[in-house]
Amino acid sequence: MERIDSQGLHYHELNELIKRLAEEGVREFQLDNVNGQRYLGTGLAYPDIKMVVNGVPGNDLASFMNGPEITINDNAQDAIGNTMNAGQVTVHGHAGDVLGYGMRGGRLFIKGSVGYRVGIHMKEYKKQVPVLIAGGTAGDFLGEYMAGGVLVLLGLERQPGVPLAGDYLGTGMHGGVIYLRGEVDPFTLGKEVSVFDLDEADWSLLGPHLQDFCAAFGFNYDEVCAGKFCKLIPVSNRPYGRLYCS
Repeated sequence: MERIDSQGLHYHELNELIKRLAEEGVREFQLDNVNGQRYLGTGLAYPDIKMVVNGVPGNDLASFMNGPEITINDNAQDAIGNTMNAGQVTVHGHAGDVLGYGMRGGRLFIKGSVGYRVGIHMKEYKKQVPVLIAGGTAGDFLGEYMAGGVLVLLGLERQPGVPLAGDYLGTGMHGGVIYLRGEVDPFTLGKEVSVFDLDEADWSLLGPHLQDFCAAFGFNYDEVCAGKFCKLIPVSNRPYGRLYCS
């Protein structure tokens, strides 16, 4: 285990140190006193690397990452998993906006709530299916222009009167699936999606990811699954085709 005291380190210096140590064969990292340093794990392509972050990392953590596992023992900022290809990020707190933008594979587990425009432009190719699960609530534009993958919002410990997600849910969505634990107001949905009940195939897909999510954060899987789930899927694969074709 390579322990790095990140206090006072510029993000460029910290990332260059991680990259050099990884090239030298270090596979386990613990970063202490992290305070807003950006791009941690960006571009790392070693599937056997495990990194623990103590503190709040800055934007674009795990961008273009291809394999490592990163655990954050605090909150996290924006743009986690930007165009991420493989690996897993586990956040033991809340996270910010634009998580999983263009995400192509791997998994993002967020224990708490997330911000705006989460999961936009997620995509999949054959067996490469990205998964993003948030345990709390989300802001506006969840799943905007989503083209593939699995996006899950659980609303755990949600207070009465607090909406599960904001407005424009699934706007422009043309692929993938959004699973919601709780009811959603149809008025908040994008015109491209409709609400459906889950079937056996859905639980075969969702169940294993939920089990891993609950194990990561100490939630009771049976209690989580006892909640009422629904799914959003697109009803058109060219939601704005008429805007560009006469």
